[in-house]
Amino acid sequence: MEGIKVGIIGGSGFYSWDEFKHEKEETFQTPYGEPSDALVSGKIDGVNVVFLSRHSRNRRFNPSEINYRANIDALRQAGVTHILAATACGSLKEDKKPGEFVILDSFIDRTTKRKQTFYDLSNPDGHSCAFIPMHPSFCERSREIVYKIGEEMGLQMHPKGTIVTIEGPRFSSKAESLVFKSWNADVINMTTVPEVVLAKEAGICYVSVAMVTDYDCWRDSGEVVNAQAVMKVMSTNSVNVKALFKSCISALAKENWEETMRANKEMVKNSIIR
Repeated sequence: MEGIKVGIIGGSGFYSWDEFKHEKEETFQTPYGEPSDALVSGKIDGVNVVFLSRHSRNRRFNPSEINYRANIDALRQAGVTHILAATACGSLKEDKKPGEFVILDSFIDRTTKRKQTFYDLSNPDGHSCAFIPMHPSFCERSREIVYKIGEEMGLQMHPKGTIVTIEGPRFSSKAESLVFKSWNADVINMTTVPEVVLAKEAGICYVSVAMVTDYDCWRDSGEVVNAQAVMKVMSTNSVNVKALFKSCISALAKENWEETMRANKEMVKNSIIR
């Protein structure tokens, strides 16, 4: 296959990508509406890269307002084969501390308002039903590479973790937080679902790095999660995750992805009910 193209999805505190020497900005129209922002593309170490700010560069959209389908479809139209996604999260376990990174391997969906499939009556190809398997939820090969690079950089990395995605934009109540903790979930956020589901429907290798900013509100002592505390930790975390993603891009490009992409395409094809 031809060289890969890596999509970077920036989350809270990660609204721009300043690594391109010669960047191009492009606006996409999709059958599902407009994406959060224009796609900014360029090259990193000779690899084609596209950046999208999930909430927009001006933070226009809260988690419930993001057009996830348009975002992923725009990246697909741009020819993206891999996505490195950053997301802020709260920790539901003592061993996952603020400032650390979790390479997600599964999720629990607690959203209520979001379209989670391309395959409904709005699909331009006429396919109105697809049953996508969500195990594994994230690209296993990409996860391993990101974790290895993070370890080599000396970042505090956790090789796996289950995330609970809530609707937001409010934070959880203590009762909710304790329920999620009792489910043995590791971290909590507001954006991984449906992004991960749609990326899989698009046949894109998707990996999400969850950046721990707080302990949510399940503990009996210590600071309760709040927006200002989250953004304070993110100011440091965003620098680290940008460096991590930059190193991962060249590592991903060194791999042969032909069989993985073929398998992704076949999985999507076999999931569509005609």
